[in-house]
Amino acid sequence: MQSDNKDAILEVKSLKMHFPVRKGFFNKTVGYVKAVDDVSFVVENGKTFGLVGESGCGKTTVGKTILRINTPTSGEIIYKGQHIENLSAKQMAPIRRDIQMIFQDPYSSLDPRQSLGSILKEAIVCDGKPHEREEIANTISELMVAVGLDPIMADRYPHELSGGQRQRLGIARALACNPSLIVCDEPVSALDVSIQAQVINLLRDLQEKRGLTYLFIAHDLAVVKNIADTIAVMYLGHIVELMDSSEIYEHSIHPYTQALLSAVPITDYYAEKKRNRIVLEGEVPSPINAPAGCPFQTRCKFASDKCRKAMPPLTERRDGHFVACYNV
Repeated sequence: MQSDNKDAILEVKSLKMHFPVRKGFFNKTVGYVKAVDDVSFVVENGKTFGLVGESGCGKTTVGKTILRINTPTSGEIIYKGQHIENLSAKQMAPIRRDIQMIFQDPYSSLDPRQSLGSILKEAIVCDGKPHEREEIANTISELMVAVGLDPIMADRYPHELSGGQRQRLGIARALACNPSLIVCDEPVSALDVSIQAQVINLLRDLQEKRGLTYLFIAHDLAVVKNIADTIAVMYLGHIVELMDSSEIYEHSIHPYTQALLSAVPITDYYAEKKRNRIVLEGEVPSPINAPAGCPFQTRCKFASDKCRKAMPPLTERRDGHFVACYNV
């Protein structure tokens, strides 16, 4: 999928991330885990791009590869007009400050030996520039207030915080570098539902005030629909459907997207009882031995011989709505 969108802050083209599988005394490569296999999308400046799929589909790997935590096997990553897929660690250093990440687990992503203030200070001063002590203290207070934490808590340690407070600290740490793009890797999945809503509202407010752009990774379609402008659905390393978030509930086309939607609980008891659930048979194939053709064909009731031979291209079915399927 190509784009000449002048509003694009990030373009990912034909991205592949294959991890070698090694065995034996000589550490011989016997295969590859195709975690991400030919993924393309565009993230517009100031918008939220949602990347959805079940565990193991490769969505987190996409985020880590964009951050260059992983070096891509092939493909292009264009950030603010600059190709970054082959940059060295030194060349990536200033770009990494401009692309930050909010991690999934607020318990393991924070150093338990550092106070809240120390964690934020580390992010503030890592640019290598001189900072006055008073300037650092003021910035720490501003960051804590911005995410809804009391600056008095700066001397506390992560174990003294609730899960929601820890995730707010993780957001503050990401903001400390004044980024343009934040990769949110399932930032609310480890939190209670009531706290999830608070964190989503906080992210929305910060986006509006600071002009942030989000790549929001999640497995919960209901959560993503509440924050994303565009949603891409991933399955076994591929994007199978891409659309505006307003389209997903009423106009989804791909059988896998429809199965995901049927699993989203609704609050109306009678409507829930009448609803027909789509239950997928079988297991997700191994990414080491992925089936030829469409990755979903082993679980799809519409699968044909054509699906088993070639991966369907991601084609536009209506304005801005792309689907990778031959038969729907």
